Amino acid sequence: MNQPGDTSNFDDGAAPTCAVEGAVAAPVPLDGIRGKLTCKAPLAPYTWFKTGGPADWLFEPADMEDLKAFLERLDGEIPVMALGLGSNMIVRDGGVPGVVVRLGKAFAGVAHTGELELTCGGGASGILVASSARDLGIAGLEFLRGIPGTVGGFVRMNGGAYGREVADVLLDCAVILHDGSFITLTGEELDYSYRHSALPEGAIVVSARLRGHPGEPAAIGAEMDRIAAAREASQPLRTKTGGSTFKNPEGHKAWELVDRAGCRGLTLGGAQVSEKHTNFLINTGTATSADIEGLGEMVRDKVYAATGVSLEWEIQRVGRP
Repeated sequence: MNQPGDTSNFDDGAAPTCAVEGAVAAPVPLDGIRGKLTCKAPLAPYTWFKTGGPADWLFEPADMEDLKAFLERLDGEIPVMALGLGSNMIVRDGGVPGVVVRLGKAFAGVAHTGELELTCGGGASGILVASSARDLGIAGLEFLRGIPGTVGGFVRMNGGAYGREVADVLLDCAVILHDGSFITLTGEELDYSYRHSALPEGAIVVSARLRGHPGEPAAIGAEMDRIAAAREASQPLRTKTGGSTFKNPEGHKAWELVDRAGCRGLTLGGAQVSEKHTNFLINTGTATSADIEGLGEMVRDKVYAATGVSLEWEIQRVGRP
């Protein structure tokens, strides 16, 4: 029997159970699964806010076939959630039900697979993708330097920065669905809109093909440096934060609306609206996820009262309150 924090590798066919009230048990058989499964795994260390409760189960697959086999054996009623860098996420204090899947090194590669084309693992960082494209003289992917996340995350939410978004560069992506089936989806099939896609619930992006245009490595590198400097100058990158909190409403910039509503520096518990960039919330050191989410809702209320604009969350909020 797994105690909280215990890990199991399933080479003996045994069915793991979690000795924690309210946690789900993974079903049998799990023989042949090579990845690591952890019961009541703390998730706060994996998020930028450094807050939140544990996952009932955290699965770290050995490779794509391992992930596919694991999902095939899960009961369809058990929720599945992918976790990347945790940079655009509030994990609520009650933890995350079901299984959280974290893609490791086997999913973090970037390969040159065609003229002006990269195939990127779902766990590859935006910085790695942009740097790989630079080295190959592929322009148009520099904006990924400004997205603090992984390919799986920014493909799911059509991540964007500095005037471009994933919809501009995605050819297609390989996806493993909740039931373990494997499909390929094009950008058209993902039906992209602003910070949103039609990716099915529980689906995990394991790789994506991105395409750019010809460029000079020196010029591409200079643009990446410009983006990095702009982020450093304008965003609270050296704090416990979660990226852009709210979507930009049509015709507005979220940070300007938050500032106009007098929310710069506003606090709730250990959470604060950044004084450097008001579309960022920060954990000053003692915040709970409830503090951070509650502060966000307070900001939404104040912005609506002051401007009549209803802000939508951009940060993903997951788990039990």
